[in-house]
Formats: sequence, structure tokens, C-alpha cells
Amino acid sequence: MAAEYPSTRARNGVSVLLRVLRIPLSLLLFLLMWGAISRWSDLPPFMLPSPAAVGARFMRTWRDGSLLYHMGVTLSEVLSGLFVGMAVATVMGYILAKSPLLEQILSPYIIASQAIPTVAIAPLLIIWFGPGRISKVLISALIVFFPILINTILGIRSVSEDLYDLMISLRANPSQILAKLELPAALPVVLGGLKIGATLSVIGAVVGEFIGSDEGLGFLINIGRGLYDTPLVFVAVFALIVMALGLYGAVIVIERSVLRWRTG
Repeated sequence: MAAEYPSTRARNGVSVLLRVLRIPLSLLLFLLMWGAISRWSDLPPFMLPSPAAVGARFMRTWRDGSLLYHMGVTLSEVLSGLFVGMAVATVMGYILAKSPLLEQILSPYIIASQAIPTVAIAPLLIIWFGPGRISKVLISALIVFFPILINTILGIRSVSEDLYDLMISLRANPSQILAKLELPAALPVVLGGLKIGATLSVIGAVVGEFIGSDEGLGFLINIGRGLYDTPLVFVAVFALIVMALGLYGAVIVIERSVLRWRTG
């Protein structure tokens, strides 16, 4: 065993190094493939700009502050919509999970609201609430609402009846049952819905900005499309990707911190 220990340690070191370099290497491979396609294909630059052109456009928008400003606008709409959608969905999900009759009454309307594409509802919300940020927040909250609602219902109903009997035998009141049993038991499922909602919230805000806005990353994409400034479109799209990945990663960090007891 002593003779095998150095080789085992070396293999573990290589494995850790590969995990660390996995994302940079995949990003480098993507850029190389993108550069090769843009260089050797017959596509004009306004259809497929090179990575260098997109990088130069990124530096321009970064230096003049326009990228940071529009990213800040979109991020504020996304975070507000995510918070509103999550708050309403978790409260309503808990109520529906405790009342099957109410769920049967409201479920057709909830499902019908999700059957309508967001891009079809967005113009109505902009007409009703104006082209400002409120309409974007509502669109984002609407698209976040359904997955968190469903996961909340599933999480509350996944609590074992034996655990309820145990809490009742200990003379726990409803608030104690909620805080000590239902929330911890449902939290893993609810956070799973929040992961989905975190990425969908970005889509909702951008859809609203496409329909009517004079600020935000969706507005930048519209400007780039209208002026055939394709590098600007790429910059805005990559900014949205980074934003969605950041929100998803933030939920993972929250999940690991609040669910640490599961692995303890």
C-alpha cells in the first residue's frame, strides 16, 4: 500500500487540476472553434463577427459605461421579478398544498396562465402598467411563478404523515410545525424550483425589454439588431448568459448553506 500511495496522490492531483481547468479549457475551445468558423466560412462579419470584433465592442461598451448601466437595469428587473414571483408562489403554494379543494378550483386558471406564451402577455402588461420597469418586473415574476409554485406544493406534500403525528404528539402549534417541520422538509424541493426560476427570470425581463423599453440588455439587442451591429448583440447576449449563470450559482451557494444539515 505504501508503494501505491504516491501514484494515488498523483492521480488525485491530476483529477483536481482537470476539474479546475475544465471551464477555462472548454471556453478556450469554444473561442477557437468560433474564430475558425468566422475566419474560414463565407459568412459576412455582420452575420458572424469574430471573437476579436466582439471583444473590441465589449471594451467600447465597458469604457463608456453603457454596458454596466444596461446590465444594472436588467439585473434590477430580474431580481425584483424573482423576489415578487418567489414570494407570491411560495405563499400560494403553501395554501394550495394545505387545501386540495382550493387547488382544484384554481388549478385550471393557473395552468391556463402558463399555456399563454409570455411574449403574448408582455404587450398587455406594458399597455396596462406602462413601458417602465414595473411592467418588466411583472413579466419576470409571471414567468418565475409557476415552477416555484409547483415545487412548493410538492415539497409541502412530501412531508411524512408520521412526522406530523410526532409534532402533534409533542403539542406543537401550527407555527412550530411550519418552522420546524414543513419548511425544512420542503426547502430542498423549493430551492430546486428557485434554480429554474432564477434563469427564467432573466428571460422574462428581456422579453419585456424587447417589447418596449429604452434601457436594459434587451434594448441593447434591439439597437444592435436595428443597426446591424452584430458584435453589440453578442456582447448583450453574453452579458445575459453571465447574469443567468451568476443567479444560478447564487442559488446553489444558498442551497449548500441552508441545507448543510442534510450532510452533517
